[in-house]
Amino acid sequence: MKESMTFRFLAEPGDVNFGGKVHGGAVMKWIDQAGYASAVNWCGGYAVTVYVGGIRFFKPIHIGFLVEIRTRLIFTGSSSMHIAVDVYSKPLESDEFVHNTHCVIIFVSLDAEGKPRHVPAFVPVTEDEKKMESYARKLMELRQGIEKEMEPYMAK
Repeated sequence: MKESMTFRFLAEPGDVNFGGKVHGGAVMKWIDQAGYASAVNWCGGYAVTVYVGGIRFFKPIHIGFLVEIRTRLIFTGSSSMHIAVDVYSKPLESDEFVHNTHCVIIFVSLDAEGKPRHVPAFVPVTEDEKKMESYARKLMELRQGIEKEMEPYMAK
């Protein structure tokens, strides 16, 4: 059980958008896949995405670049896992990665009947882990306000 994982692969021509860079939808798919792998690794079973928040695209990813996705668990509830995901890329000839995208994904662990299942608690130890847990808690508060604001506009 690890609280962080790293994934690496090449951005392929099939990932291109109309501007010649990697399509944002492809990046979101990679984020969800890496987050899923991290969530399952932590909880030891099936998990589903319940929220993707604050996805921010800083810089485009070029076709042919090496992509690195770094995930880290930053908070757990009784059945939920908050995972920060950061996407980086670089030309193969370079040693320096550029930070392209950041977001936080929340997964819920489910049992065989599809009911929420308890996950092991994540206990932050380092100052950085404590800072990230605080960040997750602040995002939870903000999300509650956003959900309340959106309520009248959501299909019932």
